[in-house]
Amino acid sequence: MNVVLIVSDTLRRDRIGAYGCKWMHTPNMDRLAGQSHVFQDAYVASFPTVPNRKDLMTGRYCFTYDTWSPLGRDEVILAQCLRDGGYVTQMVNDTPHISQNGFHFDRGFDGWIWVRGQENDRLRTDPAEVSYPCDPSKLRGGATGSTRQHLRNAATWRHEQDHHCARTFREAADWLERNRRLKNFFLYVDTFDPHEPWDPPRHYVDLYDPGYEGDQVTYPRYDFASYLSKAELKHAHALYCGEVTLVDRWVGHLLRRIEDLGLADDTAVILTTDHGFYHGEHGLIGKAVIREKPRRVVLYTPLWEEVARVPLMIRLPKARGGRRVRGYAQMTDLMPTILELAGKDVPSTCQGVSLAPLLRGERKSPRRAAISSACFVAGGDQVISTITMGRWSLVYASPAGGQGHSTAEIDMIQRRAEIFREVYRGPMLYDLKEDPQQKRNVFRKQVPVARRLHAEYVRQLEQLGTDESYVEPRRTLL
Repeated sequence: MNVVLIVSDTLRRDRIGAYGCKWMHTPNMDRLAGQSHVFQDAYVASFPTVPNRKDLMTGRYCFTYDTWSPLGRDEVILAQCLRDGGYVTQMVNDTPHISQNGFHFDRGFDGWIWVRGQENDRLRTDPAEVSYPCDPSKLRGGATGSTRQHLRNAATWRHEQDHHCARTFREAADWLERNRRLKNFFLYVDTFDPHEPWDPPRHYVDLYDPGYEGDQVTYPRYDFASYLSKAELKHAHALYCGEVTLVDRWVGHLLRRIEDLGLADDTAVILTTDHGFYHGEHGLIGKAVIREKPRRVVLYTPLWEEVARVPLMIRLPKARGGRRVRGYAQMTDLMPTILELAGKDVPSTCQGVSLAPLLRGERKSPRRAAISSACFVAGGDQVISTITMGRWSLVYASPAGGQGHSTAEIDMIQRRAEIFREVYRGPMLYDLKEDPQQKRNVFRKQVPVARRLHAEYVRQLEQLGTDESYVEPRRTLL
Protein backbone atom coordinates (compact mmCIF):
# COMPACT_ATOMS: atom_id res chain seq x y z
CA MET A 1 0.00 0.00 0.00
CA ASN A 2 1.25 3.48 -0.89
CA VAL A 3 0.85 6.29 1.63
CA VAL A 4 0.42 10.02 0.96
CA LEU A 5 0.59 12.15 4.11
CA ILE A 6 -0.45 15.82 3.88
CA VAL A 7 0.30 18.23 6.73
CA SER A 8 -1.15 21.73 6.29
CA ASP A 9 0.22 24.04 8.97
CA THR A 10 -2.23 26.01 11.17
CA LEU A 11 -5.36 24.50 9.56
CA ARG A 12 -8.21 25.04 11.98
CA ARG A 13 -10.57 22.10 12.31
CA ASP A 14 -13.61 24.37 12.54
CA ARG A 15 -12.71 26.13 9.29
CA ILE A 16 -13.35 23.03 7.19
CA GLY A 17 -16.83 22.40 5.82
CA ALA A 18 -16.69 18.68 6.64
CA TYR A 19 -16.21 19.58 10.30
CA GLY A 20 -19.38 21.63 10.38
CA CYS A 21 -18.39 25.07 9.09
CA LYS A 22 -21.14 25.68 6.54
CA TRP A 23 -19.87 29.02 5.27
CA MET A 24 -16.32 27.92 4.42
CA HIS A 25 -15.39 26.96 0.86
CA THR A 26 -13.42 23.72 1.18
CA PRO A 27 -14.95 21.42 -1.46
CA ASN A 28 -11.89 19.23 -1.96
CA MET A 29 -11.28 18.54 1.72
CA ASP A 30 -15.02 17.96 2.14
CA ARG A 31 -14.92 15.42 -0.67
CA LEU A 32 -11.89 13.74 0.91
CA ALA A 33 -13.78 13.57 4.22
CA GLY A 34 -16.66 11.85 2.45
CA GLN A 35 -14.21 9.15 1.36
CA SER A 36 -12.32 8.94 4.65
CA HIS A 37 -12.47 7.97 8.27
CA VAL A 38 -12.88 11.40 9.89
CA PHE A 39 -11.52 11.65 13.42
CA GLN A 40 -13.68 13.75 15.70
CA ASP A 41 -11.29 13.84 18.66
CA ALA A 42 -7.81 14.42 17.26
CA TYR A 43 -5.68 16.67 19.47
CA VAL A 44 -2.28 18.29 19.35
CA ALA A 45 0.34 16.56 21.48
CA SER A 46 3.62 18.53 21.31
CA PHE A 47 3.22 22.18 20.35
CA PRO A 48 3.96 24.07 18.11
CA THR A 49 5.43 23.47 14.59
CA VAL A 50 8.77 21.72 15.07
CA PRO A 51 7.91 19.72 18.20
CA ASN A 52 4.76 18.57 16.42
CA ARG A 53 6.77 17.32 13.43
CA LYS A 54 9.02 15.43 15.85
CA ASP A 55 5.95 13.66 17.24
CA LEU A 56 5.04 12.73 13.68
CA MET A 57 8.46 11.45 12.69
CA THR A 58 9.31 9.61 15.92
CA GLY A 59 5.97 8.49 17.36
CA ARG A 60 7.14 9.97 20.67
CA TYR A 61 5.83 12.80 22.86
CA CYS A 62 8.53 15.38 22.22
CA PHE A 63 7.17 17.84 24.78
CA THR A 64 8.32 15.60 27.65
CA TYR A 65 12.02 15.53 26.73
CA ASP A 66 12.87 17.86 23.83
CA THR A 67 12.15 21.29 22.42
CA TRP A 68 12.23 23.35 19.19
CA SER A 69 15.52 21.95 17.87
CA PRO A 70 16.93 19.71 15.10
CA LEU A 71 15.62 16.18 14.70
CA GLY A 72 17.95 14.02 16.80
CA ARG A 73 20.32 11.77 14.89
CA ASP A 74 19.62 8.92 17.32
CA GLU A 75 15.83 9.06 16.91
CA VAL A 76 14.13 6.10 15.22
CA ILE A 77 12.03 7.78 12.56
CA LEU A 78 9.11 6.93 10.30
CA ALA A 79 10.76 7.65 6.94
CA GLN A 80 13.77 5.47 7.73
CA CYS A 81 11.59 2.59 8.95
CA LEU A 82 9.63 2.66 5.70
CA ARG A 83 12.78 3.01 3.62
CA ASP A 84 14.38 0.04 5.38
CA GLY A 85 11.15 -1.87 4.70
CA GLY A 86 11.41 -1.42 0.95
CA TYR A 87 9.44 1.79 0.45
CA VAL A 88 10.62 4.68 -1.70
CA THR A 89 10.31 7.74 0.51
CA GLN A 90 9.87 11.30 -0.76
CA MET A 91 9.31 14.60 1.06
CA VAL A 92 7.96 17.70 -0.67
CA ASN A 93 7.71 20.70 1.63
CA ASP A 94 7.67 24.46 1.83
CA THR A 95 7.61 24.63 5.63
CA PRO A 96 10.95 26.35 6.24
CA HIS A 97 11.56 25.42 9.86
CA ILE A 98 12.04 21.70 9.19
CA SER A 99 14.49 22.29 6.35
CA GLN A 100 16.60 25.31 7.23
CA ASN A 101 19.37 25.68 9.80
CA GLY A 102 20.34 22.01 9.86
CA PHE A 103 17.11 20.67 11.33
CA HIS A 104 17.53 17.36 9.42
CA PHE A 105 13.86 16.50 8.82
CA ASP A 106 14.89 15.25 5.38
CA ARG A 107 16.64 12.32 7.07
CA GLY A 108 15.34 8.93 5.97
CA PHE A 109 13.94 10.18 2.68
CA ASP A 110 15.26 8.87 -0.63
CA GLY A 111 14.48 12.25 -2.12
CA TRP A 112 13.24 15.61 -0.95
CA ILE A 113 12.16 18.85 -2.56
CA TRP A 114 12.17 22.11 -0.62
CA VAL A 115 10.00 24.77 -2.24
CA ARG A 116 11.85 27.84 -1.07
CA GLY A 117 10.58 31.22 0.10
CA GLN A 118 8.02 30.71 2.86
CA GLU A 119 7.94 33.20 5.75
CA ASN A 120 11.48 33.98 6.98
CA ASP A 121 13.35 31.75 4.51
CA ARG A 122 16.39 33.78 3.41
CA LEU A 123 15.72 33.35 -0.30
CA ARG A 124 16.01 36.91 -1.64
CA THR A 125 17.70 40.16 -0.66
CA ASP A 126 15.74 42.28 -3.12
CA PRO A 127 13.86 44.47 -3.47
CA ALA A 128 15.72 46.42 -0.81
CA GLU A 129 12.64 48.49 0.00
CA VAL A 130 9.28 46.80 0.44
CA SER A 131 5.78 48.23 0.76
CA TYR A 132 4.04 46.96 3.89
CA PRO A 133 0.34 46.07 3.71
CA CYS A 134 -0.36 47.90 6.97
CA ASP A 135 1.32 49.81 9.78
CA PRO A 136 4.35 47.58 10.57
CA SER A 137 3.64 47.90 14.31
CA LYS A 138 0.67 45.58 13.73
CA LEU A 139 2.90 42.93 12.16
CA ARG A 140 4.82 40.21 13.94
CA GLY A 141 8.37 41.44 14.33
CA GLY A 142 7.48 44.92 13.07
CA ALA A 143 9.34 46.36 10.09
CA THR A 144 12.27 43.95 10.50
CA GLY A 145 10.30 40.74 11.02
CA SER A 146 9.27 37.82 8.83
CA THR A 147 6.84 39.93 6.77
CA ARG A 148 9.69 41.89 5.17
CA GLN A 149 11.47 38.71 4.07
CA HIS A 150 8.23 37.22 2.77
CA LEU A 151 7.46 40.34 0.75
CA ARG A 152 10.86 40.06 -0.89
CA ASN A 153 10.41 36.37 -1.57
CA ALA A 154 7.01 36.98 -3.19
CA ALA A 155 7.97 40.08 -5.14
CA THR A 156 7.92 38.29 -8.52
CA TRP A 157 4.56 36.54 -8.08
CA ARG A 158 1.99 37.20 -10.77
CA HIS A 159 -0.45 34.28 -10.67
CA GLU A 160 -2.03 31.86 -8.21
CA GLN A 161 0.32 29.12 -9.31
CA ASP A 162 3.23 31.19 -8.00
CA HIS A 163 2.06 30.80 -4.40
CA HIS A 164 3.97 28.38 -2.23
CA CYS A 165 1.22 25.83 -1.61
CA ALA A 166 0.41 25.75 -5.33
CA ARG A 167 4.06 25.04 -6.16
CA THR A 168 4.34 22.47 -3.39
CA PHE A 169 1.29 20.46 -4.43
CA ARG A 170 2.27 20.69 -8.10
CA GLU A 171 5.72 19.33 -7.24
CA ALA A 172 4.10 16.49 -5.30
CA ALA A 173 1.69 15.72 -8.14
CA ASP A 174 4.51 15.77 -10.70
CA TRP A 175 6.56 13.42 -8.51
CA LEU A 176 3.62 11.02 -8.47
CA GLU A 177 3.41 11.10 -12.25
CA ARG A 178 7.10 10.32 -12.62
CA ASN A 179 7.03 7.58 -9.95
CA ARG A 180 3.58 6.09 -10.45
CA ARG A 181 4.98 2.65 -11.27
CA LEU A 182 6.77 2.21 -7.96
CA LYS A 183 5.63 -0.81 -5.99
CA ASN A 184 5.36 1.04 -2.67
CA PHE A 185 6.02 4.67 -1.85
CA PHE A 186 5.59 7.11 1.02
CA LEU A 187 5.00 10.71 -0.10
CA TYR A 188 5.07 13.30 2.67
CA VAL A 189 3.71 16.72 1.65
CA ASP A 190 4.19 19.49 4.23
CA THR A 191 2.82 22.92 3.34
CA PHE A 192 3.18 25.95 5.62
CA ASP A 193 -0.12 27.47 4.41
CA PRO A 194 -2.51 28.55 5.81
CA HIS A 195 0.08 29.71 8.32
CA GLU A 196 0.66 33.43 8.05
CA PRO A 197 1.73 35.58 6.20
CA TRP A 198 -1.71 35.49 4.60
CA ASP A 199 -1.67 36.70 1.02
CA PRO A 200 -4.06 34.53 -1.00
CA PRO A 201 -5.36 35.82 -4.34
CA ARG A 202 -7.98 38.52 -3.82
CA HIS A 203 -10.83 36.44 -5.21
CA TYR A 204 -10.42 33.99 -2.32
CA VAL A 205 -10.46 36.79 0.27
CA ASP A 206 -13.57 38.32 -1.31
CA LEU A 207 -15.45 35.13 -0.50
CA TYR A 208 -15.26 36.15 3.17
CA ASP A 209 -14.95 39.96 3.37
CA PRO A 210 -15.78 41.57 0.02
CA GLY A 211 -15.17 45.26 -0.54
CA TYR A 212 -12.74 45.80 2.33
CA GLU A 213 -10.29 48.67 1.68
CA GLY A 214 -8.45 49.09 4.99
CA ASP A 215 -5.14 47.80 6.35
CA GLN A 216 -4.24 44.25 5.34
CA VAL A 217 -2.85 42.76 8.55
CA THR A 218 -1.28 39.77 6.83
CA TYR A 219 0.98 38.66 9.67
CA PRO A 220 -0.59 39.94 12.89
CA ARG A 221 1.51 40.49 15.96
CA TYR A 222 0.86 37.64 18.41
CA ASP A 223 -0.78 39.42 21.30
CA PHE A 224 -4.08 40.40 22.83
CA ALA A 225 -6.27 41.28 19.86
CA SER A 226 -7.31 44.71 21.16
CA TYR A 227 -4.63 46.48 19.09
CA LEU A 228 -6.74 45.72 15.97
CA SER A 229 -10.03 47.39 15.12
CA LYS A 230 -13.05 45.15 14.65
CA ALA A 231 -12.83 45.65 10.89
CA GLU A 232 -9.12 44.82 10.84
CA LEU A 233 -9.64 41.71 12.95
CA LYS A 234 -12.51 40.58 10.73
CA HIS A 235 -10.43 41.08 7.61
CA ALA A 236 -7.40 39.32 9.07
CA HIS A 237 -9.70 36.36 9.63
CA ALA A 238 -10.93 36.65 6.04
CA LEU A 239 -7.33 36.58 4.82
CA TYR A 240 -6.81 33.38 6.79
CA CYS A 241 -10.00 31.82 5.42
CA GLY A 242 -8.96 32.77 1.90
CA GLU A 243 -5.67 31.01 2.55
CA VAL A 244 -7.54 27.89 3.69
CA THR A 245 -9.57 27.89 0.47
CA LEU A 246 -6.35 28.35 -1.53
CA VAL A 247 -4.87 25.29 0.21
CA ASP A 248 -8.07 23.37 -0.49
CA ARG A 249 -7.80 24.16 -4.19
CA TRP A 250 -4.32 22.65 -4.39
CA VAL A 251 -5.08 19.70 -2.14
CA GLY A 252 -7.70 18.95 -4.77
CA HIS A 253 -5.04 19.14 -7.48
CA LEU A 254 -3.01 16.41 -5.77
CA LEU A 255 -6.05 14.24 -5.05
CA ARG A 256 -7.15 14.44 -8.69
CA ARG A 257 -3.68 13.43 -9.84
CA ILE A 258 -3.80 10.37 -7.56
CA GLU A 259 -7.06 9.37 -9.21
CA ASP A 260 -5.99 10.23 -12.77
CA LEU A 261 -2.84 8.12 -12.42
CA GLY A 262 -4.84 5.10 -11.27
CA LEU A 263 -3.26 5.13 -7.81
CA ALA A 264 -6.37 5.61 -5.66
CA ASP A 265 -7.09 1.90 -5.24
CA ASP A 266 -3.68 1.26 -3.69
CA THR A 267 -2.93 4.51 -1.86
CA ALA A 268 -3.88 5.65 1.63
CA VAL A 269 -4.26 9.43 2.01
CA ILE A 270 -3.92 11.18 5.37
CA LEU A 271 -4.66 14.87 5.93
CA THR A 272 -3.95 16.69 9.19
CA THR A 273 -2.29 19.76 10.74
CA ASP A 274 -0.13 20.75 13.70
CA HIS A 275 -2.41 23.26 15.49
CA GLY A 276 -4.94 26.03 15.01
CA PHE A 277 -4.89 29.80 15.53
CA TYR A 278 -6.83 32.33 17.61
CA HIS A 279 -8.74 34.97 15.62
CA GLY A 280 -9.99 36.98 18.58
CA GLU A 281 -11.23 34.04 20.66
CA HIS A 282 -10.21 34.37 24.31
CA GLY A 283 -9.14 37.92 23.47
CA LEU A 284 -6.09 36.73 21.51
CA ILE A 285 -4.73 36.71 17.99
CA GLY A 286 -2.07 34.16 17.17
CA LYS A 287 -0.98 31.27 19.36
CA ALA A 288 1.39 33.07 21.70
CA VAL A 289 2.03 36.44 23.30
CA ILE A 290 5.34 37.89 22.11
CA ARG A 291 7.25 40.85 23.49
CA GLU A 292 10.08 42.02 21.24
CA LYS A 293 11.83 44.53 23.52
CA PRO A 294 14.21 44.78 25.27
CA ARG A 295 14.73 41.09 24.45
CA ARG A 296 12.45 38.78 22.52
CA VAL A 297 10.24 36.69 24.81
CA VAL A 298 7.64 34.17 23.66
CA LEU A 299 4.96 32.66 25.88
CA TYR A 300 2.74 30.07 24.24
CA THR A 301 -0.84 30.69 25.26
CA PRO A 302 -3.24 28.15 26.76
CA LEU A 303 -4.21 25.48 24.24
CA TRP A 304 -7.95 25.93 24.04
CA GLU A 305 -10.01 23.97 21.53
CA GLU A 306 -9.42 26.38 18.63
CA VAL A 307 -5.72 25.51 18.72
CA ALA A 308 -5.57 22.08 20.38
CA ARG A 309 -8.31 20.17 18.50
CA VAL A 310 -7.27 19.42 14.95
CA PRO A 311 -8.57 17.78 11.77
CA LEU A 312 -7.51 14.26 10.88
CA MET A 313 -8.81 12.35 7.86
CA ILE A 314 -7.57 8.93 6.74
CA ARG A 315 -8.73 7.57 3.40
CA LEU A 316 -8.04 3.87 2.92
CA PRO A 317 -8.07 2.20 -0.50
CA LYS A 318 -11.43 0.62 -1.38
CA ALA A 319 -12.79 1.30 2.14
CA ARG A 320 -16.19 2.82 2.79
CA GLY A 321 -15.76 6.50 3.58
CA GLY A 322 -17.67 9.13 5.48
CA ARG A 323 -17.34 7.36 8.83
CA ARG A 324 -16.91 9.53 11.92
CA VAL A 325 -14.43 8.02 14.37
CA ARG A 326 -14.56 8.78 18.09
CA GLY A 327 -11.53 8.23 20.26
CA TYR A 328 -8.53 10.40 21.08
CA ALA A 329 -5.91 10.51 18.34
CA GLN A 330 -2.64 12.46 18.39
CA MET A 331 0.23 13.05 15.97
CA THR A 332 2.32 10.44 17.80
CA ASP A 333 -0.15 7.84 16.54
CA LEU A 334 0.55 8.42 12.85
CA MET A 335 3.93 6.66 12.77
CA PRO A 336 2.61 3.35 14.20
CA THR A 337 -0.57 3.68 12.13
CA ILE A 338 1.32 4.14 8.85
CA LEU A 339 3.73 1.33 9.67
CA GLU A 340 0.86 -1.05 10.45
CA LEU A 341 -0.97 -0.09 7.25
CA ALA A 342 2.28 -0.73 5.36
CA GLY A 343 2.68 -4.13 7.00
CA LYS A 344 5.88 -3.12 8.82
CA ASP A 345 6.92 -3.65 12.41
CA VAL A 346 6.37 -0.79 14.84
CA PRO A 347 9.61 -0.04 16.74
CA SER A 348 9.56 -0.25 20.52
CA THR A 349 10.56 3.43 20.71
CA CYS A 350 7.07 4.50 19.61
CA GLN A 351 4.90 5.92 22.38
CA GLY A 352 1.94 6.50 20.10
CA VAL A 353 -0.67 3.86 19.37
CA SER A 354 -1.75 2.62 15.95
CA LEU A 355 -5.15 3.91 14.89
CA ALA A 356 -5.67 0.96 12.54
CA PRO A 357 -7.98 -0.84 15.02
CA LEU A 358 -10.19 2.27 15.12
CA LEU A 359 -10.22 2.31 11.33
CA ARG A 360 -11.39 -1.31 11.42
CA GLY A 361 -14.00 -0.54 14.08
CA GLU A 362 -12.35 -2.90 16.56
CA ARG A 363 -11.68 -0.42 19.35
CA LYS A 364 -13.16 2.84 20.57
CA SER A 365 -10.14 4.79 21.84
CA PRO A 366 -6.41 4.17 22.27
CA ARG A 367 -6.23 6.34 25.41
CA ARG A 368 -8.38 7.77 28.18
CA ALA A 369 -7.32 11.39 27.66
CA ALA A 370 -5.38 13.59 25.27
CA ILE A 371 -2.55 15.77 26.55
CA SER A 372 -1.52 18.84 24.56
CA SER A 373 1.47 20.85 25.71
CA ALA A 374 4.31 23.17 24.87
CA CYS A 375 7.69 21.66 25.68
CA PHE A 376 8.83 21.26 29.28
CA VAL A 377 12.50 21.70 28.36
CA ALA A 378 13.72 25.24 29.10
CA GLY A 379 10.13 26.22 29.76
CA GLY A 380 10.67 27.08 33.39
CA ASP A 381 7.47 27.55 35.33
CA GLN A 382 5.38 28.92 32.47
CA VAL A 383 4.48 25.77 30.51
CA ILE A 384 0.74 25.41 30.05
CA SER A 385 -0.73 21.98 29.25
CA THR A 386 -4.26 20.96 28.34
CA ILE A 387 -5.82 17.67 29.42
CA THR A 388 -8.95 16.65 27.52
CA MET A 389 -10.99 13.75 28.86
CA GLY A 390 -14.63 13.06 28.12
CA ARG A 391 -16.68 16.23 28.34
CA TRP A 392 -13.99 18.05 30.30
CA SER A 393 -10.94 20.13 29.43
CA LEU A 394 -8.40 21.18 32.07
CA VAL A 395 -5.93 23.96 31.23
CA TYR A 396 -3.10 23.65 33.72
CA ALA A 397 0.28 25.29 34.30
CA SER A 398 3.00 23.66 36.36
CA PRO A 399 4.53 25.66 39.21
CA ALA A 400 8.17 24.85 38.29
CA GLY A 401 10.25 22.22 36.56
CA GLY A 402 13.44 21.05 34.95
CA GLN A 403 17.09 21.09 35.91
CA GLY A 404 19.08 24.12 37.00
CA HIS A 405 18.97 27.20 34.77
CA SER A 406 21.69 29.61 33.69
CA THR A 407 21.51 33.28 34.59
CA ALA A 408 20.28 34.14 31.10
CA GLU A 409 17.59 31.47 31.32
CA ILE A 410 16.47 32.73 34.72
CA ASP A 411 16.15 36.25 33.30
CA MET A 412 14.09 34.91 30.39
CA ILE A 413 11.87 32.91 32.77
CA GLN A 414 11.25 35.96 34.92
CA ARG A 415 10.31 38.07 31.92
CA ARG A 416 8.09 35.31 30.58
CA ALA A 417 6.39 35.16 33.99
CA GLU A 418 5.21 38.74 33.54
CA ILE A 419 3.36 37.75 30.37
CA PHE A 420 2.20 34.52 31.98
CA ARG A 421 0.32 36.44 34.66
CA GLU A 422 -1.58 38.31 31.92
CA VAL A 423 -2.98 35.17 30.28
CA TYR A 424 -3.19 32.55 33.02
CA ARG A 425 -5.39 32.93 36.09
CA GLY A 426 -4.88 29.56 37.71
CA PRO A 427 -6.30 26.20 36.59
CA MET A 428 -9.15 26.47 34.10
CA LEU A 429 -11.74 23.71 33.78
CA TYR A 430 -14.35 23.69 31.04
CA ASP A 431 -17.39 21.56 30.37
CA LEU A 432 -17.11 21.06 26.61
CA LYS A 433 -20.63 19.71 26.34
CA GLU A 434 -22.28 22.75 27.92
CA ASP A 435 -19.62 25.31 27.01
CA PRO A 436 -17.83 24.27 23.78
CA GLN A 437 -16.37 27.75 23.31
CA GLN A 438 -14.72 27.53 26.74
CA LYS A 439 -15.97 30.84 28.09
CA ARG A 440 -16.87 29.69 31.63
CA ASN A 441 -14.18 28.41 33.95
CA VAL A 442 -15.92 26.01 36.36
CA PHE A 443 -12.79 24.91 38.21
CA ARG A 444 -13.97 26.17 41.63
CA LYS A 445 -17.29 24.37 41.24
CA GLN A 446 -15.81 21.12 39.94
CA VAL A 447 -12.54 20.61 41.82
CA PRO A 448 -13.00 16.80 42.07
CA VAL A 449 -13.33 16.63 38.29
CA ALA A 450 -10.20 18.75 37.87
CA ARG A 451 -8.32 16.46 40.25
CA ARG A 452 -9.35 13.44 38.19
CA LEU A 453 -8.03 15.00 34.97
CA HIS A 454 -4.87 16.13 36.70
CA ALA A 455 -4.27 12.63 38.06
CA GLU A 456 -4.58 11.25 34.51
CA TYR A 457 -2.07 13.87 33.34
CA VAL A 458 0.49 12.76 35.91
CA ARG A 459 -0.19 9.09 35.17
CA GLN A 460 0.47 9.58 31.47
CA LEU A 461 3.65 11.56 32.13
CA GLU A 462 4.92 8.71 34.28
CA GLN A 463 3.89 6.13 31.70
CA LEU A 464 5.86 8.02 29.04
CA GLY A 465 9.00 7.87 31.17
CA THR A 466 9.18 11.62 31.68
CA ASP A 467 12.17 12.70 33.74
CA GLU A 468 11.21 13.12 37.38
CA SER A 469 12.53 16.69 37.38
CA TYR A 470 9.60 17.53 35.09
CA VAL A 471 7.03 15.26 36.72
CA GLU A 472 7.60 16.19 40.37
CA PRO A 473 6.47 19.84 40.19
CA ARG A 474 3.44 18.76 38.15
CA ARG A 475 2.16 16.41 40.81
CA THR A 476 0.37 19.29 42.53
CA LEU A 477 -2.80 20.71 41.01
CA LEU A 478 -2.71 24.00 42.91
